[in-house]
Amino acid sequence: MEKGRRFDRYDRPVASLAVLADTHKQWKPTSYSLTVLGCSHTFNFLVAKLTDYEERLDELLESDNVFGWITAAHILTQKTKKQDQERYAAKLHLVRILYQRHWEKQRIIDLLYIADWLMQLPDWLNSLIWQELETIEEKENMEYVTSIERIGMVRGQYTLLKSQLECRFGLLPEWASEQLKSAKRKDLEAWGKAVLTAPTLEAVFKKSDVP
Repeated sequence: MEKGRRFDRYDRPVASLAVLADTHKQWKPTSYSLTVLGCSHTFNFLVAKLTDYEERLDELLESDNVFGWITAAHILTQKTKKQDQERYAAKLHLVRILYQRHWEKQRIIDLLYIADWLMQLPDWLNSLIWQELETIEEKENMEYVTSIERIGMVRGQYTLLKSQLECRFGLLPEWASEQLKSAKRKDLEAWGKAVLTAPTLEAVFKKSDVP
C-alpha cells in the first residue's frame, strides 16, 4: 500500500530494500505474502544481510562511505557481546577512525551517538573512551564533543562513584555528598581509584590530594 501511495504521489517507480541486522546468517526472506477471504497480496523486495559483510570488515573500516562505518560498528557490536574489554577496544578503534575522516562536524557527532547507542559499556570504560576523545581533540585542535556531552560524562562518573562508596561504606554523610556534587572530573577519577583500597571513607577523599 505504501509503495502504491508513493507511486501515485510522485509518479515514480519505487524499489524496496530490507536491511537485515539479525545474527541468523541463513535467514534471508525476499518476499511477504498475505491471503484473506480468497484475496492475496505478495510483496517482493531486495535484501541486504549485514552478516554477509563480516569477512569484509577491514574493507568497511577503511572505506570513506559512512554506511560502511555503520555496518562495521554493527558487526563489531555483535562480535563483542558480553565481552566488555573487546568491545571497548573495538569502540575506541571506531572512534579514532571517525576523527581521521574529513567529514562534516555534525556527521561525526551523529556517528559518535550511534557508536554510543550500539556499543554500550560499563561507565568506567565509557569514561576511558571520553578521555581518549579529549586527547584526540586537543592534539588535532578540533572540538566535536561539546560541553553538554562532557557534563554527561562527569555525571556518569559521579553516579558510579557514589554507588561504589555506598557499597563499601554505607549511606554517605552530608559532607561526602557535598564533596561529590561539587567535584571536578579529576577529583572523581582520583576518588574512583582510591575507593578500591581506602580503609575508610575519609581516606578516600584524603587520597585525592596525594600527587
